[in-house]
Amino acid sequence: MKMPKPSEEAKAAFAKIVPDEPAVTLRPMFGQMSAFVNGNMFCGIFGEELMVRLPEDEIAKVKKQGGRDFEPMAGHKMGGYVVVPGDWRAKPPHALIKRALEVTRMMPAKKPKKT
Repeated sequence: MKMPKPSEEAKAAFAKIVPDEPAVTLRPMFGQMSAFVNGNMFCGIFGEELMVRLPEDEIAKVKKQGGRDFEPMAGHKMGGYVVVPGDWRAKPPHALIKRALEVTRMMPAKKPKKT
C-alpha cells in the first residue's frame, strides 16, 4: 500500500493549529506530521486529512457530523482516533484539538525506547 503524502500547505496549516506549549512536540508518524504530548500522539495529518484522538463516545459524535474511523491502511482501524470532517484548514477545529490534547495528556507517559 502506498501512503498518501501531505502537501506543504497541509503541513504548514497543521503546524499552525497545534497548541504551542512546551509539552507538545511535532514529529513524523506514518510519514506524516503528528503532534504528541508525553510521547503519545493526540492529533496528526494523513495526506490532506486531520485526525484526532478522542474517547469512543466523542468519536461517535464526530462521526455523526461526517467524520470517519482513522484507517492508516484499508481495513485496519486505529482505535481511539477519528478523521475530522470538512475542510479543517478553512475552519480549524480548535475545540477538538484542545480536547484531544486534554484526553491524551491524562494517559501515562511513554517511556523512551532503549537503544
